[in-house]
Amino acid sequence: MNAQTDKPHNSRPPMRKIVAGIPVLLGLALAGCQWFSGRAAVAEPSYWPTEGWHAAAPETAGFHSGKMAEGLLAIRQQGIPIHSLAIIRHGSLMVDAYFYPYDGSTVHDLASVTKSVMTSLIGIAVDQGKLALDDPMVSFFPDRTIANLDERKQRITVAHLASMSSGLQCTEENEQTQQEMMATGDWVQFALDLPVAWEPGTKMVYCNSAIHLLSAILQQATGMTALEYAQANLFEPLGIREVEWTADPQGFNRGWGDLFLHPRDAAKLGFLWLHQGRWEGRQVISEEWVRAASERRMTEAAGRPEDYGYGWWGSDPEVEDLAFVQAAGIGTQLIKVLPDLDLILVTTGGGFEMDQIDPYLIAAIGDFEKPLDANPDGVADLQAAVQEVALPPAASPVAALPEIAEAISGRRYVFEANPALLDWFRLDFAGEAEATMEFSGSGEDAPRVVRVGLDGIYRTAPDGAVPGLGRGHWEDDTTFVIDYNTLPSLEHFTFRLTFDGEQVTFNLKEHIYGMSITLKGIVEEP
Repeated sequence: MNAQTDKPHNSRPPMRKIVAGIPVLLGLALAGCQWFSGRAAVAEPSYWPTEGWHAAAPETAGFHSGKMAEGLLAIRQQGIPIHSLAIIRHGSLMVDAYFYPYDGSTVHDLASVTKSVMTSLIGIAVDQGKLALDDPMVSFFPDRTIANLDERKQRITVAHLASMSSGLQCTEENEQTQQEMMATGDWVQFALDLPVAWEPGTKMVYCNSAIHLLSAILQQATGMTALEYAQANLFEPLGIREVEWTADPQGFNRGWGDLFLHPRDAAKLGFLWLHQGRWEGRQVISEEWVRAASERRMTEAAGRPEDYGYGWWGSDPEVEDLAFVQAAGIGTQLIKVLPDLDLILVTTGGGFEMDQIDPYLIAAIGDFEKPLDANPDGVADLQAAVQEVALPPAASPVAALPEIAEAISGRRYVFEANPALLDWFRLDFAGEAEATMEFSGSGEDAPRVVRVGLDGIYRTAPDGAVPGLGRGHWEDDTTFVIDYNTLPSLEHFTFRLTFDGEQVTFNLKEHIYGMSITLKGIVEEP
């Protein structure tokens, strides 16, 4: 569906659920502490994963490989929509698993993890003297006429934007402000024109429109897009070479989201943070910035107790037993760094919660104080499980099509104006085990074409079409259900189509963002 109409890709995740799992998972009673308070620095690694991670048996890091294998298979059997899981300890990759239909061969949308990258780029630019945290926001846009330019707006700084405390009026619920911004032709101008609702620096509101301004500010300060600047100053030093980053109509990369990386490369960002900005003898990001970005700046945002720094979330020492810092996005796109354990956890997903997989990870914990005995059989079981969870399920028998399938095949159903901006759709049942769905939304350049497997196996979109996966089945003689997944993007829909004569009831449910809508359509006359 069109990004202007769907709930945005990078709405803030339910952070308490993401955060809570790990301390429970570890079963430790370490004293809470801030990121850099009272802890020894993590030891210099024996190698840097610039050209790839070294793998090691989980037992070397205190995990039971056999139990981990059982956990991966159980996660798959439960149908939990996780896409990938990586666990790195002492610099070695313990677990590197990909779950069907995501196979790890492509980059993956990291949603609001992008914010942590965006603010890291701001930190590098600060280190280089390209800009300063106390620079006024409006100073970067001398050629623009900015609405609502009162004294409070003139006091908004780069630091306020990076800490989500700009004071710009932004409706967090359902990211209404972002949707309004994306419906305009100039997103930066829209964000600059927002009125100021409170004194900058006094209140946190999670606002994608405001943080998008950091991308434009970085480009103004450096003469490079955020992607170009990241490639030269962050990604290249870490050996991150395959990157996608969606841009706005003026070419500014989306400061709040839609950065696509391989999960293993996302883990490198966690490794950089774990080592306080150092990489292969080079200070890629200053230790001072890593500390500043990880420390509490705004808390109790909208009743939530998580601590927010500059684009990174940290542990609350009054709540958590174990210090951590993390980059997080909706759907459980997650880079979590636990320095006291020298451990990094990375997940991508299609709308799961950490507490869904916690029990399986808990069962695999052995002893974090010393290595476990070698277990070759367990390692073999884990390797087999990793391979199995990446494979599609066995194809199911294709049921005979109901009579109505022939009647609706090839006919176009149209809708009146609706919040989903869906104009029309068409189904074709031409193959024995496969159908085709074509649909069009307002504002899209061309209709989307979805190949729909009828045997329980996803089919990929035809060459040249918008990437996506489809599978479907007849729920009864009049209702056809389609599972539409836009991997490597994050949209995941269920379309339930109930046909009644010349009419159709089209129920659309989005699994990551929780959107649901029901439309009525009619057959388009020739």
